[in-house]
Amino acid sequence: MEKSEKKGMNLPNKITCVRLVLSFLVLFILCMNWNAIGVEWKDFSPILGRVPLSLKYIVCGVLFLIASITDFLDGFIARKFNMVTDFGKVMDAIADKVLVNGVLILLACADKIPVVVPVVIITRDIIVDSIKMASGNKGRVVAASWAGKIKTICMMIGVTLVFFSNLPFALIGSGLAVDDFFLFIATVMSVISACQYYWVNKDILFNEK
Repeated sequence: MEKSEKKGMNLPNKITCVRLVLSFLVLFILCMNWNAIGVEWKDFSPILGRVPLSLKYIVCGVLFLIASITDFLDGFIARKFNMVTDFGKVMDAIADKVLVNGVLILLACADKIPVVVPVVIITRDIIVDSIKMASGNKGRVVAASWAGKIKTICMMIGVTLVFFSNLPFALIGSGLAVDDFFLFIATVMSVISACQYYWVNKDILFNEK
């Protein structure tokens, strides 16, 4: 019974698949030209004054927040109950990249965040994934770095705040750019984590044996 539970679609893997579906749903909502099909999302800007906020971004923000929570939930359950599978590892990585990188690109295209954020984050992911692949081929498992964990948390908070137009901080005085602060920290941590992965695994990368 225990062996069959660890294989296939166990609970963590199902949660990961839900996150992947939510990710594609968020990207679809952001990419779709709703005006072309006569759909108009409610605009709350008149109510909030100078804070631009539409129902489309509220819906995306809620879905993104739920998906972000499942990112921590599936990993916690898998490790705690020894339900880690190869399928889960692959799908978890795919779901994370689709959710975060896809959303960052679309927010940058909509001029909601600086272009440098997705450029740095995606470049970092390519570097780190390449290091993990090279290390894995030589039998070394690369553990997540502390900088990478901080990057993930700050990124989730920052993007969620962007979806909600930095509320409630946007209503305080001249507006505290808390969303920009978390995205800045996430971007810096991305660079630091990439350097950490390189430093820890540089012996394998330059060892031809």
